[in-house]
Amino acid sequence: MPDALSSRARWAALVVVCFAQFMVVLDATIVNVALPSIQTDLDLSTEQLQWIVNAYTLLFGGFLLLGGRAADLIGRRRLFLIGIALFSAASAANALANTGEVLIIARGVQGLGAALVSPAALSIITTTFAEGKDRTRAMGVWGAIAGAGGAFGLLLGGILTDVLSWPWIFVINVPIGIGTALAALRYVPESRGVMTHRRFDLAGAVTVTAGLIVLVYAIVKAQEKGWGSRHTLGLSAVAVALLAAFVLIESRSVAPLVRLGIFRIRTLATANTILFIVVGGLFGMFFFATLYVQQILGYSPLEAGFAFLPVTFGIIAGAGLSQQLIQRIGVKPTVLIGLTLAAAGLIVLAATTKVDGSYLGILFGLVPMSIGMGSTFVPLTLVATTGIEAEDAGLASGLFNTFQQVGGALGLAVLSSLAASQTSSYLSGLGGAPSPHDQQAALVEGFQLAFTVSAGLMIVGVVMAAVLLRTRDLARIDATQPVMVGA
Repeated sequence: MPDALSSRARWAALVVVCFAQFMVVLDATIVNVALPSIQTDLDLSTEQLQWIVNAYTLLFGGFLLLGGRAADLIGRRRLFLIGIALFSAASAANALANTGEVLIIARGVQGLGAALVSPAALSIITTTFAEGKDRTRAMGVWGAIAGAGGAFGLLLGGILTDVLSWPWIFVINVPIGIGTALAALRYVPESRGVMTHRRFDLAGAVTVTAGLIVLVYAIVKAQEKGWGSRHTLGLSAVAVALLAAFVLIESRSVAPLVRLGIFRIRTLATANTILFIVVGGLFGMFFFATLYVQQILGYSPLEAGFAFLPVTFGIIAGAGLSQQLIQRIGVKPTVLIGLTLAAAGLIVLAATTKVDGSYLGILFGLVPMSIGMGSTFVPLTLVATTGIEAEDAGLASGLFNTFQQVGGALGLAVLSSLAASQTSSYLSGLGGAPSPHDQQAALVEGFQLAFTVSAGLMIVGVVMAAVLLRTRDLARIDATQPVMVGA
């Protein structure tokens, strides 16, 4: 395929798929700044609000691996176009939503569209550019677009919400989607993978996604129903049954979504487990810090967008720093330093989150946290994808992204439930009707607990990395290879 296309045609195809990836990454962050406005307009509880994030994340993570395989089977451009259409239609539905339920459902469909677009776009790049300098350059552009989309999403979300209204954060996807689809029809070539078994593991994708959704719902409702209630235990049992069915399906499928034997690779299993645990803290930080600066500090959406730009730049700076540290001191020390720095930042964030706090105060926590997480992603990516056979390279990369999305969703569900319980406990202990100051203090109590637990997740990651990452397992890692964070 690379030889069949001119250099100009290949780079035109890259521009098209990068536009789509930009839209997907943009949507992951553009919503954060608009959350308080959405909560006010649709009269949502914090419990309902986190589903606007998790509906997207769970469907994205749950169907990501299926999207990658489907792209090889039915055609990469075809699936890319289907994903763009689904994503754009769901974006329009989000913009028109007048209830929380409609918005949450449409966000889930949007996540499904993203799960088709992202792996199809990446596979188009790998089949369009041959290995070597051109592919490295193309992947560099891809990674830069992912980083820029995250940063720009925060700012654009603030501008659109402040100047127009929150539905416009979804409206913007529609013309981008239409333009990208039309350009793909002209510039992106069609291709398919050579497969022995041309089958979809749809049952595997459905059972794992359904199991995760039920589990998250059980966790979120536990604050209201009680952790030991029949409601919580019953839903947890259903979730376990669905996830067990997924494992059974994968063990017997001719073409499994996840070849379970891959988890015997110690480096892959360890890196993904650490990522699964610590990324919940990152998702929780964005969620609760966004609520804090707008609901407590009184920032407008635009001001909040600017307020979180240092976090994005900190992650990018940390990623660059980590590639130097890996070459000088090694992979394991870099992971330990990054997670320790992130934990310290979250501890500071918990201490400086107050009713009468200031942005400067929380900035002292946000900056080290973001640099620490940026420093962690690169070495963990190397650990998770090194020592993998060529036929499992796509699966290993897909698993890393899936664990990131699913870990973030489950972590946010747990943190939201704990924060809500802390807020309710504070209010119930007042013995009377709460004043506006009391209500703010109650929210801050929940935020502080969420940040503290997030720090605890980072510390667990430090311990796991110290114990489970063995020097002999990391000896094969090539510290000179480029790693694109967010790609």
